[in-house]
Amino acid sequence: MKKNLWIAVLITFLIGTKSHAQEALFGAQQITSPEIHDDSSVTFRFFAPTAESVQVTGDFLPTVKVETPRGMMDAPGKADLVKDDKGVWSFTSSSLSPELYNYSFLVDGLRSIDPNNPFLIRDVASITNIFIVGDGQAALYRTNDVPHGTVSKRWYDSPGLGMDRRITIYTPPGYEKSNEKYPVLYLLHGAGGDEEAWISLGRTAQIMDNLIAEGKAKPMIVVMPNGNVIQDGAPGEGSEGFYKPQFMVPKTMDGTYEANFMDIIKFVEANYQVKADKANRAIAGLSMGGFHTLHISRHYQNTFDYMGLFSAAIMPREDATGKVYSNFDETLKTQMDNGYELYWIAIGNTDFLYAANKEFRDKLDAMGMPYEYVESEGGHIWRNWRVYLTQFVPQLFN
Repeated sequence: MKKNLWIAVLITFLIGTKSHAQEALFGAQQITSPEIHDDSSVTFRFFAPTAESVQVTGDFLPTVKVETPRGMMDAPGKADLVKDDKGVWSFTSSSLSPELYNYSFLVDGLRSIDPNNPFLIRDVASITNIFIVGDGQAALYRTNDVPHGTVSKRWYDSPGLGMDRRITIYTPPGYEKSNEKYPVLYLLHGAGGDEEAWISLGRTAQIMDNLIAEGKAKPMIVVMPNGNVIQDGAPGEGSEGFYKPQFMVPKTMDGTYEANFMDIIKFVEANYQVKADKANRAIAGLSMGGFHTLHISRHYQNTFDYMGLFSAAIMPREDATGKVYSNFDETLKTQMDNGYELYWIAIGNTDFLYAANKEFRDKLDAMGMPYEYVESEGGHIWRNWRVYLTQFVPQLFN
């Protein structure tokens, strides 16, 4: 009797599974989008037979200038799709340079993801599709057939902030079986980001795997914290549950994060096989994370030998009242006098923070403080920050 019952349960399960699979199959559109051609042009398609207009927007298109609360900034352009007699709209780009690109559609003005492309990223509260074209620089963003590191989502105790907090940590290939101690890069996100940003938008794991496999980077641990001190984890991953991410949350740039950054270092050095000295610590960040990098490294003046400021948000702020911001010139000079291996600054030539970074470099020049400077094309975009990471990492711990 029991045998017959189990057979009946199994049959019911299989029928249900098959029905669900068929439902997913029939619900899917049999359209290829994006389609990457041999000449590196890309065709986008969207089925919308009743729509009046469909456009595609993304960072593969020429940028346009738009007015924002932060001033004039570069924004992705738009291109019109053309509808065929089956209700499928399409657009084919020009040949694209090797890169990871993002895009979305505008259907009668309403933003939509591509239902035929399941590969998505979240940037603050915006969801866009992604695709990769070509080799070269783009090959660093692919998951290639090389030894892979491990990405862990850990929780650490932050006594200074009074909570357990979520953190993303990359360990290099072979770490689990090794007794070796490794250097550490602390990699900080920008405003609106969290502990998911660098691993998702920045392709950090793929970049590290590929650089290490090519012998261009030393095996290292990469620590990606959450710089929003009022959160214990990214939206949807912490105790606050599901809520819409914000570009700026309270207390992100008031000194609280910098003042409690040693909680992160203490956790890493107590729980991982690391070389716990200045020569084996690096810190870098983009935009707000560059601001944090500047002040953390200056406040803890003998802690890091390598600093990377990627499009750093160096600007006056009314809420920057924390103790870590005091005695700026004196502590910066002390950092210089203590010595370091690399102070690296990079920014795009149309970035809205370009002038502020130029002013900061003028200060360093007047002080005689050594640094390396990289100026790229483009503005305040992830395309630049991924490239900066691939340029910065090979210079570490040599």
